[in-house]
Amino acid sequence: MTGSDPKADLHLYLQDARDALLWKLEGLTEYDLRRPMTPTGTNLLGLVKHAAGAEAMYFGATYGRPFGGPPLWIAGDAEPNSDLWATADETSEEIVALYRRACAHSDVTIDSLPLDAVGRVAWGERMEVTLHRSLVHMIAETDRYAGHADIVRELIDGVAGLRKGGDNMAPGDSAWWENHRDRLERLAEEAGRRG
Repeated sequence: MTGSDPKADLHLYLQDARDALLWKLEGLTEYDLRRPMTPTGTNLLGLVKHAAGAEAMYFGATYGRPFGGPPLWIAGDAEPNSDLWATADETSEEIVALYRRACAHSDVTIDSLPLDAVGRVAWGERMEVTLHRSLVHMIAETDRYAGHADIVRELIDGVAGLRKGGDNMAPGDSAWWENHRDRLERLAEEAGRRG
């Protein structure tokens, strides 16, 4: 039987999700990084910007370690969802660097505190949370962002999969995938006629 370090395991899963999210940006133009691909405007760079704010809050302010610089999620008079899209003046390099800095700041918190360390979230009812709960929350949240990014990226240029060099996709060329998709469409139409 192998040993286990619960905090290291959680940190590893968080880092895997972070890496998956950033991989989805690789090789795209500024336009494609910002391109709203859903009716609500979901875009790749906005997902990373939002994730930077979440990291800064959940592992920074929550544990008395505010992240330096301007607030990442501006309340009050800020434009709605301003944390979910990049302005024309914000470069993708700046947002990715911001995310990396927020993650590095988070890593110091994670490395320096035990899993049962207690922090206080700065919103809602100001509830207390443990580092364990913060890690579980951010793993779930970052994996969700990475899943959104996976779909958005596939809509942009067809790139899909879990990670660079290990996409976990069934083997098949573009013709195979087109036939697969067409088959699923026919099955959906058939089920729709029956239902």
